[in-house]
Amino acid sequence: MTANALMSLRAAPSRLRQARRQLLETGELGDGLLDPRLQASWLRSRAFGLTPEGRAQGVPHASAAQLARSLEQRRALLAQARPVMEFVAEQVKASDSLVILADPQGMLLHALGDDGFADKAARVALRPGAVWLEQWRGSNAIGTALADGRPVVINGAEHFLERNGFLTCAAAPIADSSGALLGVLDISGDRRGYHPHTLGLARSAARMIEHQLFQARHGSGLVLRLHARPEGLDTVTEGLLALADDGMILGANGLGLEWLGLNSAALGRCTVEAALGLSMQTLLGDGLLTQPRQLQRADGSLLYGRLDGARPRARSVVSAPAVSALPALPARSALSDAVVPAPDALSALDTGDAAVQGLLSRARRVLGKPIALLLQGESGVGKELLARACHQSGPRRSGPFVAINCAALPESLIEAELFGYRPGAFTGALKEGAPGLLRQAHGGTLFLDEIGDMPLALQARLLRVLQERQVSPLGGGPAVAVDFALICASHRRLRDEVEAQRFREDLYYRINGLSLLIPPLRQRSDFAMLVERLLKDAEPTRKLSVAPELLAALGAHPWPGNLRQLANVLRTCCALMDGAEAQIDWSHLPDDIAEDLNASAQATRAAALPPLTPAVDSALDLRLQSSRCVQQALALAQGNRSEAARRLGVSRNTLYRKMREAGLEPGQGGGFE
Repeated sequence: MTANALMSLRAAPSRLRQARRQLLETGELGDGLLDPRLQASWLRSRAFGLTPEGRAQGVPHASAAQLARSLEQRRALLAQARPVMEFVAEQVKASDSLVILADPQGMLLHALGDDGFADKAARVALRPGAVWLEQWRGSNAIGTALADGRPVVINGAEHFLERNGFLTCAAAPIADSSGALLGVLDISGDRRGYHPHTLGLARSAARMIEHQLFQARHGSGLVLRLHARPEGLDTVTEGLLALADDGMILGANGLGLEWLGLNSAALGRCTVEAALGLSMQTLLGDGLLTQPRQLQRADGSLLYGRLDGARPRARSVVSAPAVSALPALPARSALSDAVVPAPDALSALDTGDAAVQGLLSRARRVLGKPIALLLQGESGVGKELLARACHQSGPRRSGPFVAINCAALPESLIEAELFGYRPGAFTGALKEGAPGLLRQAHGGTLFLDEIGDMPLALQARLLRVLQERQVSPLGGGPAVAVDFALICASHRRLRDEVEAQRFREDLYYRINGLSLLIPPLRQRSDFAMLVERLLKDAEPTRKLSVAPELLAALGAHPWPGNLRQLANVLRTCCALMDGAEAQIDWSHLPDDIAEDLNASAQATRAAALPPLTPAVDSALDLRLQSSRCVQQALALAQGNRSEAARRLGVSRNTLYRKMREAGLEPGQGGGFE
């Protein structure tokens, strides 16, 4: 169907009405009434049991706590998406539009745009926390883009549910450098403001986010930049390939794959030599490092490429006279054998705590061996961080690292996501099928986070995969061999889960080759070093520190969210600092953390006071209690007397009198009004 024909269909509401009537009466759709993609989406919506004039029952909507967890899980995506969304929101300002980010399960994570339209959109639950998969909302841009993995516009009456017919929506999927779907960028507005350029804006925004995610993940390594024109390099229209030292293609953006005629299944299996006919030795030549050069594709067409991140080899930078002046090397003579090996990702996690040093040492001993790792510890202690470090430090580091959060995947989708499916295996399946995440981990590392939350039925299937090293897709078909290192993690004590019959005992022993218990932050002795490392991660271009008094208070805090919570607090502090400031102090803390720290400090001071005894005069008892209340209120208000008075429910004059009685003169102590 041509683009003009598609536009004519959108301009003919009568055809939409005819198609809707035909679907309701016969359950089928005749050819030619709708665009094929829209027709397939309507048929899926019908198969989910939806009716155009009805409302789906039991539509999921995240609670505030669930939404907060999802936002934390998608923190890296949000960090790159928010600036792009703000830019797009500025472009569509005052056009009754919203810019929306959704996760792979269709949950809306973040929205920006016109308040008036946001109120209107909220009536159909187009707001953060709502789930917009086709099975709940019928044909809609977010759900349909997730269903078939392509950008799409759903305009007006093209929405399956009539109640959504006032919307016009354009959405584009966002994928990471391994090809995994991360979410969808959507622009929704009033259908009367429909413009065909909106889809192009959504696609460009999704591409910008993918570009930023690629740079964040691979920017410090070998990156081959590709474009049909030399001036297109270093723009968001360039193709990007992340390369290993041996030329293996580790990651790519969509354009990089498209221009080389590859798909995401080739990542970790195809070399740049196979794709472009160029060896790494050629790519590392001076010409490609300093300026773009022409590269020939398999079909004979030309691209321009430039390799970034390559470091000159020792022999190319050490001249002969300099070598002769060096001390004699050992008999093995290779320069690389005479130097200390560079620290790897595991050693970077060593910040001085003895318990952490011990578990890093044990983890290193099993790298490259057929021994599964089981990481246990409280939420936020850094289980995925350790898993990634093990992957990056092991012999499979050039292969993919596939992380799956078993608690985040809906139970109805987890089987298809893990094991893949054949074309037509179930209603709503992609027509070309899907390989599944287990197959995507082939040649690399599979990380199953929160495995204790995996349903029992799927535990049996996973056990069979681990035993046979083969994956059978849903819908039948031949089993496919898989080879990956296995790392699992859980905040639950899996031995207790086994005893409670919530986790299979045979699977527990299969995944528990080496169990490592990561200590919570409150039990670690390297707090100051951790703060230093986290600050460097948050602000790599600035040298920041924490005021000594505040550092001591932070170190005494229990940190129920562990490293994740500490990292979030430090990032917020960095954001609240002025450009000229180099030290984080109390004024930079989020209010809730400042209140917690002050309360803890006050409790410590109160505990140090001598205990009251029955012999103490009652008037003295009351004065002492009053003094404690005043001191606590002043501490919580950080010396602000007006705020302290409000907390106590008294006037400032009364507060001053109580301060004098407690020996705290109003003019002393550095407080402020």
